[in-house]
Amino acid sequence: MAGVDNVAHDIQSILSSSERDYLVRNNGDQVKIESFKGKRVGLYFSASWCPPCRRFTPTLKELYNKEVSSKGDLEIIYVSSDTAEDGFKGYFSKMPWLAIPFSDSQTPNRLTELFKVPGIPNLLILDENGKLATDDGITAVLEHEQADEACSFTTEWIREFKHQQEEARRNQSLRSLLVFGSRDFVISSNGNQVPVSELEGKTIGLYISAFSYGTCKEFTPKLVEFYEKLKAQGENFEIVWVCVDDEEEELFKQELKSVPWLALPYKDKICVKIARYFRLSALPTLVIIGPDGKTVHSNVAKAIEAHGVAAYPFTPEKFAELSEIEKAEVITKKEEEENKPDGWVCDGNICSKA
Repeated sequence: MAGVDNVAHDIQSILSSSERDYLVRNNGDQVKIESFKGKRVGLYFSASWCPPCRRFTPTLKELYNKEVSSKGDLEIIYVSSDTAEDGFKGYFSKMPWLAIPFSDSQTPNRLTELFKVPGIPNLLILDENGKLATDDGITAVLEHEQADEACSFTTEWIREFKHQQEEARRNQSLRSLLVFGSRDFVISSNGNQVPVSELEGKTIGLYISAFSYGTCKEFTPKLVEFYEKLKAQGENFEIVWVCVDDEEEELFKQELKSVPWLALPYKDKICVKIARYFRLSALPTLVIIGPDGKTVHSNVAKAIEAHGVAAYPFTPEKFAELSEIEKAEVITKKEEEENKPDGWVCDGNICSKA
């Protein structure tokens, strides 16, 4: 979780514009921003075109209807990244909270810059004084849904949540990463349930990807080759697919059947939690978890593309070894170029006169 600033933001000034001093509901009603004075505010950065957003919004809606709306001391505001009005309207029509009007595109951009929002979905909570209480409201919602506990976002509650997060990172285990609520299994390519306990003690790759993304389509065959080579060598290694796509379940099942590894269930809520926990910034991402349940490396996708199985087991010592090999190769190539007579060209397979 990123650092939380101690600036007291003026809600009226950060949410309004020169032409607007109100927010809107999905029925068109306008609500004056000044009515939020002394209340806590949640800024929900999201968009209709964002698959992780579409998966998380129903969870936030359930929390809002169950615990937030009746109390009246916290209001959530949709800060949209939509560029098409139809997408905005369709998505917002399912939200019970307020929004910055679609016609105002400058305020969402300004808020994104002001709070240095790294990506969406994102839920920031401002306290009664306009201070940023937490920049990780999404994880807070998911954690407490998993534990079936109330999620009030009071100052005391957020302080306890931060303490729990720090403890969770210190005590990270494979179970804390993969188990959610009563589900303590992953699934195989044929749909069978595999207990998480059977993966403990192995090196695990958490493959965070979306099969509809071009970069993931390109990388997956390389990862299949890497995986099969390691298994042939007898390595105690397994991959668990963390799908952050929003395609139909049948497409998910077809994709899972085409790969040799395991996966979290379709649209499992922990997928969003894992993406946030490891601060997902690129697709695909392959996080390596050691036999002790601790994180070995946050993303080895590029290392696999560059070195294949030679990069395994992705320890600092292994990367240091690969770095020395690369340096030696550069020196060798430079020496070969310096010693090569003028007029000769080498393409890696043959040297000939130009």
